[in-house]
Amino acid sequence: MEQNFEDMSRKAQYKLLWDEYLGKREGAKKLMEWMEEVGFFESPASTKYHGSYPGGLCQHSLNVAFNALDLCSLPAFEGVSRNEAVTAALLHDLCKTGCYWLDDNGRYHYTEAWGMGHGTGSVILAQRYIKLTDSEQIAIRWHMGMYGDADKAGELANAYKKCPLAMLLHHADMMATYYGGEG
Repeated sequence: MEQNFEDMSRKAQYKLLWDEYLGKREGAKKLMEWMEEVGFFESPASTKYHGSYPGGLCQHSLNVAFNALDLCSLPAFEGVSRNEAVTAALLHDLCKTGCYWLDDNGRYHYTEAWGMGHGTGSVILAQRYIKLTDSEQIAIRWHMGMYGDADKAGELANAYKKCPLAMLLHHADMMATYYGGEG
């Protein structure tokens, strides 16, 4: 008997989406092995906001992926590839893996490992294992929108014009963060 998707663990749900949308890419298996090795599925997504609990990074990434799929059905995003949308969503916060630690009071703290923001860091890290499309790279880089780098408003506007996936991922991420029940 096949297990209902909603009854599956978040790790099993993530891996099911992974297999469907990017599992056939060269290097995807190695990337997943690395993610398991360094604790992606146990990592929180933030220090005190969305997904600030063990496994929150996986849950947040799932929520962003589900939101991205929903947004793909809107006329504004009709040309956006569902495959690219899910891939970008599942990898958008990849470099947060292993960057959180608990203090003696049970509070999470974040250690920036990249020095260039987690969008750029996630692109670089993912591409150690798999090739991302140009649209996936742009979307992951800009998924924070203006929260990521307010001095780059012109670059962000150009990214949104060139790559609708970048705007879609930003909105899917904001929806998961503020309305996804992760906090």
